[in-house]
Amino acid sequence: MTPLRFAVFGCGFWSQYQIAAWQALGGVELVALYNRTRSRAEALAQRFGVPHIYDDAEALLANEHLDFVDIISDVDTHARFVALAVAHRVPVICQKPMASTLVQAEAMVQQCATAGVPFMIHENWRWQHPIRLVKDVLRSSGIGKPFRGRITFANSFPVFDNQPFLSQIKRFIIADIGSHILDVARFLFGEAHSLYCQTQRINSTIAGEDVATVLMRMGDNVTVTCEMSYASPVEHDRFPETYITVECEDGTVELGPGFWLRITRRGDGTHSRRVPPARYPWADPAYDVVHASIADCNANLLAALQGGPPAETTGADNLKTVRLVDAAYTSATNDTVQHFAW
Repeated sequence: MTPLRFAVFGCGFWSQYQIAAWQALGGVELVALYNRTRSRAEALAQRFGVPHIYDDAEALLANEHLDFVDIISDVDTHARFVALAVAHRVPVICQKPMASTLVQAEAMVQQCATAGVPFMIHENWRWQHPIRLVKDVLRSSGIGKPFRGRITFANSFPVFDNQPFLSQIKRFIIADIGSHILDVARFLFGEAHSLYCQTQRINSTIAGEDVATVLMRMGDNVTVTCEMSYASPVEHDRFPETYITVECEDGTVELGPGFWLRITRRGDGTHSRRVPPARYPWADPAYDVVHASIADCNANLLAALQGGPPAETTGADNLKTVRLVDAAYTSATNDTVQHFAW
């Protein structure tokens, strides 16, 4: 199959890993980079052997023959770049969070749908190998129907050191890591029926919230708690691991520190095994579980672009996650329960 030609918009922290994952996957050819600061694009182009560099996004789209674009820029630029790609009828992959506001995200999805331009979101967290195995256990392990779940991402990792712009974002942890965690909740349990959220700001030097707790009723009457914190010096302080516990009618599945998966069945005790992520030479060992999920997410998106089944994380699907993020902020601000009719 002829490799699909693509361009990357944005040469910030995450782009190096996303590009490396694309090149390791194969079936694609990165032909151009855009960045508003040209020198950053030049450095990345030299590292990855990219032939063309632009500091004008519209010029890139006008001059290059592309099969898709991968937008890895700041969230405030997403809507503009998606609109440019749609104007040139180029399929779009966009980094999460999709947009700065729910209204903007709805407009982006509608714009792409009206133009018939494929629109997908690079939402990689649900593609983490340990999380996929939790889903497999719920589907086929014989532990019965889930009735309560807890998803925890709580640590004291200094996230602002390598991404200092995050400290100035007024809507922080729910929009940032919460986009991932709430999407994982949807992946595991189905759509939310109701949501209640409380937030806190523990680090007084940042603009937004760094702690959030979200309580939802999801799917077939499952109570789900999502706990997020960058302010918690806990015993198992293992950024960027996500811990999951799901209680079911006939057993429990737990994903714990160090990628230990424990399955307890009624009358059969507990069976444990480690389920570490794949190791890639281009990945940062401290981020293995996240970087490996980028590769698997890219593979799913590429298969859709090649004519296979729709990607899991289309724009239309991810819009449901954006609605949960927006509802969480509304709930926290107004101290109200939010209800959904999908």
